[in-house]
Amino acid sequence: MFKTVLFMLLAVTAGTIGDILLAKGMKEMGDVSAMNLRGILSTGYQALTSPKLVVGTAMLALFFFLWLAVLSWEDLSVALPMQALNYVLVAFLSQYFLGETVSPLRWAGTILVCVGVIMITRSSGT
Repeated sequence: MFKTVLFMLLAVTAGTIGDILLAKGMKEMGDVSAMNLRGILSTGYQALTSPKLVVGTAMLALFFFLWLAVLSWEDLSVALPMQALNYVLVAFLSQYFLGETVSPLRWAGTILVCVGVIMITRSSGT
């Protein structure tokens, strides 16, 4: 179980950092839904050369390969709920890096997710 928890913590951290970098990078690019085709193509090119988006994509690729490794030895019913720890990291990092406001109700939900992950992890016989 230690190996699973370690790999999942690494995977969730990589995935969360990837998500934060993608969000920050795309917010800097602007709202693509308000762009014409030329603007979307220009933004697409900028996205391919943006360090935040390139590193964010690399972090999500790292998440994917760590996830594949975990799935090779752990039950999906144990591993998948551990991904929910992403919600905790996203809440903290979104406040700090993206300036988002996380309401008390959202924090309460995040705590419930953590409790659920702990219960599922402890129920594993692995």
